[in-house]
Amino acid sequence: MKFDDTMLQRLEKLSMLKISDEKREEMIKELEKIVGFVDILSELDTEGLDPSFSTLEGGTPMRDDVPSENPEIRKIILENAPAAENDYFVVPNIIE
Repeated sequence: MKFDDTMLQRLEKLSMLKISDEKREEMIKELEKIVGFVDILSELDTEGLDPSFSTLEGGTPMRDDVPSENPEIRKIILENAPAAENDYFVVPNIIE
């Protein structure tokens, strides 16, 4: 797939990013390299492969879901918050 400035503008709008004029040409080249790599993957023969194939026999190992409580965690988290009051985060009002 070939990228041009029009495609880059569409991607900027979709991603809500702004790419500086100095970096536009470099970004187009990088995107072409990425898409080229993905195109190489499409050449792989996946006929007859199970989509849920895994190299782990028996599936993904899971740990027991055992709750644990450390009373210091709340304190540590709130110490790193920009603003906290009465064990809650303080955020700006968004509704008047």
